[in-house]
Amino acid sequence: MNITRMALLPEVIVFEPAVHGDARGFFVESFRDTWLTDAGLDVSFVQDNQSRSRRLTLRGLHWQDAHPQGKLVRVARGAVLDVAVDIRRGSPTFGTWVSRLLDDKAHHQLWLPPGFAHGFLVLSDEADFCYRCTDYYDPHGQCGIRFDDPRLGIAWPLDGEAPLLSEKDRQLPFLDALPAAALPATPRFTHRVAS
Repeated sequence: MNITRMALLPEVIVFEPAVHGDARGFFVESFRDTWLTDAGLDVSFVQDNQSRSRRLTLRGLHWQDAHPQGKLVRVARGAVLDVAVDIRRGSPTFGTWVSRLLDDKAHHQLWLPPGFAHGFLVLSDEADFCYRCTDYYDPHGQCGIRFDDPRLGIAWPLDGEAPLLSEKDRQLPFLDALPAAALPATPRFTHRVAS
């Protein structure tokens, strides 16, 4: 297992498990709680989710306000560009985003702490996306910002094609349109440096 932090947003952690493959296929451990302690995280998960989406589906950028969720995300089938944006008011990296290709070949996973907006774009014909969450989904507490917010300038690989968006995601505001009180002040979970 290789564990690294994203350079621009070190709170976002990449987990790279060992993939064992042969002529029959592959085997990979998709979760082990020691990964969290090895990364200096003190979190537990209460809910697993899975979505299936077709090519060019763009989900996000989302977070929850009343029940903030940390998420460990991975792709079980297909490929996506996964994006995290720091939306913590007062953060020195406020508005900074990072992205990572997640697919069913390398089986990398991302830890996204509370205080970050999250979204992904499906690059394969279909993708099964799995979320392991630290709090329960609250449909009344879901918040979001537009994927194409010019302030963020996220480099989605759309090559001039229009993404497939939910009606709800089409109506999301830009980041600068949100009052500061609508944004998380600090992350609910902090990481510790593993010794």
